[in-house]
This record gives sequence, structure tokens and C-alpha cells, in this order.
Amino acid sequence: MRDVSLDISPGERVLLLGASGSGKSTFLAGLAGVLGGEEEGESVGELVVDGAPAAAARGRAGLVLQDPDSQVILARVGDDVAFGCENLGVPRDEIWRRVDEALDAVGLEVPRERPTKALSGGQKQRLALAGALAMRPGLLLLDEPTANLDTGGVAEVRAAVLRSLERHPATLVVVEHRVEVWLPVIDRVIVLGEGGVIADGPPERVLTDEGERLAAAGVWVPGIPPLRPPAPATAPGAVLLRAEGLAVERVRDAPVAADIDLSVRAGAALAITGPNGAGKSTLGLTLAGLLPPSGGDLLATGPLAGPAGPSPIRWSSRELLTRIGTVFQEPEHQLLTRTVRDELEVGPRALGAVDSLRIDELLERLRLDRLAAANPYTLSGGEKRRLTVAAALATRPRVLVLDEPTFGQDSRTWAELVALLADVRDDGVALLTITHDEDVVAALCAERFVLGAPL
Repeated sequence: MRDVSLDISPGERVLLLGASGSGKSTFLAGLAGVLGGEEEGESVGELVVDGAPAAAARGRAGLVLQDPDSQVILARVGDDVAFGCENLGVPRDEIWRRVDEALDAVGLEVPRERPTKALSGGQKQRLALAGALAMRPGLLLLDEPTANLDTGGVAEVRAAVLRSLERHPATLVVVEHRVEVWLPVIDRVIVLGEGGVIADGPPERVLTDEGERLAAAGVWVPGIPPLRPPAPATAPGAVLLRAEGLAVERVRDAPVAADIDLSVRAGAALAITGPNGAGKSTLGLTLAGLLPPSGGDLLATGPLAGPAGPSPIRWSSRELLTRIGTVFQEPEHQLLTRTVRDELEVGPRALGAVDSLRIDELLERLRLDRLAAANPYTLSGGEKRRLTVAAALATRPRVLVLDEPTFGQDSRTWAELVALLADVRDDGVALLTITHDEDVVAALCAERFVLGAPL
């Protein structure tokens, strides 16, 4: 981000918008005083909180990161929520009262002793928010706090933030692509773009008077939907994967979902939906051949199985590459190289068949071509997501498993990503998407498979 000049007054509730990669997360990290020193980047100008450099006011800010997995510090839920309070010197008895209050406020109904590694991605988002609320900061900074939550979770988190602000007044700055979630809470909208702040003011004026211009720049504007691809022209093809009585688990002898019967078909999309903690990501990893079933059967059939055999968990990495591609919920978990372009070449290189034209096409279609030489870890969350989708597509798998594929996307990159996935589907690839994004379910004409409440 460059040339940003603005003042945020005490007690304001600000929604920070902008296209993917416009610097929203960087700005929040700056306000929280955690951007790092000169060895990690360059900065010009000044950033002050309560009249002091932001780095000197860290205890005043509570930050919920875009990737909640990177914010988990301790092994148990209660200890993790208490961590910030302990660093602020809050008395012990008061800490545990705050911990219980924060867990209840965000709807994370698990014991304090629950291992943090056993939480789903959505539950980790609630955990991170609970830790920030327990600190009772003067400045609350939220980076896409509801992106991976089910509909009920979105409402709970918003209500928890509102209750916290009413009980313990603070300044709020929240980044969220889906504007309508926070409109009832905020009183100011700031939009970042090329050249700094491109819009700033009350929500009604900014989103109504400048809505068309902002939508063209990629901002999600209520009432202006993104383009959707056409419906598939042909019927679904053969079954490639079949689950019968399947049970799935991440921790041995602790299934999170069971009695699953489903089929994954060529040229069709299947959307796995359901509440947080129901086992959606675990099911996706099992269907992708990365976790062994804990019960029942998972069989690859016909052209997907071939000489590799019917059991995906027994396939070698090379056999998986051209059969099932996987996009994890957390992009950082599958970044391997030093440049964006190298990331797309990892799979093809392992197969001995790097297709430069294919890689160029993917980079261009997903707006990553200008970042081809960049370090993947320096990208925004939305850019990392598009990179991992591109890397999975580079080996042309027959089945593509995508966990929250539209996370972090602005309206323009969302439409471009969904259009690419629709093209892949129409070429005969089976899409299996784990998502809370109802728009992507509709746009891909996906059959829905709903997992129930956690076991």
C-alpha cells in the first residue's frame, strides 16, 4: 500500500475495503505494531496510535489475523485465549473469568482443555477472536473474521463483537469482503486502492454514490453481484470416487463424521456444506487420498483408478498428482518454493512435463502474472488462495478438491476464479468444494452434500 493518509477517531467503527492485494491486511498489521523492522520491508511516513508509534502501543490493539491457524499459540483452548491477558498482567482470577466470557461470546462451545490442534478452521477463527476480546483492547482489528464460518457462526461473531464494544468501548477496524455482514455495526467505510484511499465516508454515501466505480475496482457492493459462468452444457459423467458408509478422522479413534455415502462425478461439482466442526475439511482430505478412512469404504473407479488401484490412500504422490489435486483450507500449508512461478512448476516438474504455456495461462487468468517472481509468502491471503488453486490445476488432475476456494477474493477475482473452475468442470474434471460461500455453490451449479452437527 502507498500514499495512504487518514485519521481514525476514538470509538469509530470502520469497515476497510479494497481489491485483493490492496494492502488491507498490511494496514491492520501496521496499526497493531507487528509489521516488523526494515529487514522485512520498506515504510515511508508515520503510523501512530494514541499519539505514539504503533509499535510502542502494541498492548492497546487486539488483532485477529486473516489466517487463524497462524495465531494459535498454545496447546489448549483456555490457555490460548488467556495468553494475551497474561502478557498484559491481568490478575489470574480475572483472566479465567474473561476467558470463559470470551469463549461464550463467540460461541466456541468446547472445554478449556480441548487441544487447539483438534479444532476446525472455523473454530480456530472463533478462538482467535476470543483471545482478542478477552484482552479488552482499545483498538480491535479484525481481518476477515467470518470468512470460514457457517451462517450461524457469522451472526454469532458479529453479535459477540457488538456486545464487546458495548460493554468495553473501543475503536473497531474490520476487513471483510462481504460488506453486508458488517453494515449494521459500522459507521464509516474506507476503501483502499491504487493511489491510496479511493473512497471514505458514511456507508450509505460511499456504497450508493460510488458503488458502480467501486464494484468495477473489485469491491463487493451490496446489490451489484459479480458475473457468474453459464450452467454446464452436458450432464455429469461417470462416477470417479464413491464413498459408502465412510467415517473420517484426524485423530486416531476419534471420528468427526460417519455414515457418509456420496459419489463424485466427472464434469460435475459437488459442494460439501455444514456447520463448523462437522468434519468437512477432514472429509475433503480423506476423499483426496491424504487421510485414511476410519471406517467404511472409499473407492476410486474407472478411469480415475487405472493401474493405481481403487484405494486413493495407497497411491504414490506421483499417482495422486494427475488424479486428485487438493487445495487446503490454509494456503500456507502447501507453499514450497521461492517464487510464484516456481510454485506452479512443482507438480509438472515432478512429472517431467512442465508446460510453460499452461502456467502462463493460469498466472494470467488468476491475476498472478505480475507477481510471478514474488515470494509466495509475501502475497495477500486472497492471492495465496489463487496461487494454490493454480498450482493444483497445473498438473491437470481428474478430480479437484478445494477447501474454501473463494476465501479472500474481491468481487472481480471471485468471478474470474469461479469462471476458471467452471471451465475445468466443463472439460470433464470433477470439482469437490468445501465451502460456506452460497454464491459459489449456485455459480458452479453444484450438487450439495450437507454434513450434520459434529459427532
